[in-house]
Amino acid sequence: MLYRKFGTLDWKVSALGFGAMRLPTTGNDEFTSPVNEPEATKMIRYAIDHGVNYIDTGYPYHGGNSERVLGKALKDGYAEKVRLATKLPVHFIDKREQIEPIFSEQLKRLQTDKITYYLFHGMNRVTWKKVLEWKVIPWAEDKMAAGQIGHLGFSFHDDFDIFKEIIDYYDGWTLCQIQYNYIDVNNQAGRKGVEYAASKNLAIVVMEPLRGGTLTKTPPEAVAKVWASDPHKRSLAERGLLWVWNQPEVSTVLSGMSTMDQVIENLAIADRSRPGQITKAELPHYEQVREIYKSLNPVPCTKCRYCSPCPNGVDIPGIFEMFNDVSVYDEPRIARIRYQSPRGMKPENKADRCIECGTCIEKCPQKIDIPTWLKKAHIKLNS
Repeated sequence: MLYRKFGTLDWKVSALGFGAMRLPTTGNDEFTSPVNEPEATKMIRYAIDHGVNYIDTGYPYHGGNSERVLGKALKDGYAEKVRLATKLPVHFIDKREQIEPIFSEQLKRLQTDKITYYLFHGMNRVTWKKVLEWKVIPWAEDKMAAGQIGHLGFSFHDDFDIFKEIIDYYDGWTLCQIQYNYIDVNNQAGRKGVEYAASKNLAIVVMEPLRGGTLTKTPPEAVAKVWASDPHKRSLAERGLLWVWNQPEVSTVLSGMSTMDQVIENLAIADRSRPGQITKAELPHYEQVREIYKSLNPVPCTKCRYCSPCPNGVDIPGIFEMFNDVSVYDEPRIARIRYQSPRGMKPENKADRCIECGTCIEKCPQKIDIPTWLKKAHIKLNS
């Protein structure tokens, strides 16, 4: 395992971090099915045994069970080998009085008396306003003084101007966590955010390096042709991860691994994670692929499920995944069967159940006009 600088701290972080948002499950749905705890524990400990020293989770992941599973998996001396990050779910909180009980519950779930890195979850215009109005930073500073929080940070889903505002507001940030990959160079914080955070000496934790796994799926023909023209023969996962690691400002890259095979593959790629692994001759291929996907993929959904649950039961991420598959790939049959079949999506979860209440738009990190796209998806998937 290779290690990198982590902001201003006298500590080196593993190039690969373990993101516990997509742990293996016992059913077909990676988010709603119960976590396969024995397999998850095996994967987490294998990663730690092979050098991973940064584990990231969040209060709502796997319905709250991600933190519980980690609390168990990090027994037997594994907690001492890693630094753990979790998050305050500001986007799920309605009033300041909910913060203290949630934090206490997190300590209990994780079976610890101190959280090394505590992040404000999913900062955007709305959630940042809550943090300021509820004086969450002073609350967190009290926890730091009491030894219950080690360092403070935030994860982010919005435009660069808000990212800069958050960084500039508080001198005590240690880290920021951003969505960043070779598609999202100019989206959200983007490359400008990486450069700005680095100029402020913040540790930069990258999430969605493979865009929710979409960059590892069989690519459209036009994309496949671009990669085939590259003399460097790499797997799709390797192309995505090495592109992020190629940038020296990045501290660690989180991978939401769901299988042991993914853990083994990502550990092997991490051994080649030095800046410079992507040559100057390769970079134009990434730019070509970015433009192709931009032209083909209509909905920029990463299946983060911040929009869920929908008050009216619509499976928004599931529908957008099917819609994008139909739009990007040449074979729409499977997606349409999944949508129309009695064994596929339930009628109460389909796009025509949307009542355009707007709740999802407020929560969406990508600021997608969800009701409009649901209408288009229903028409296309019902074809």
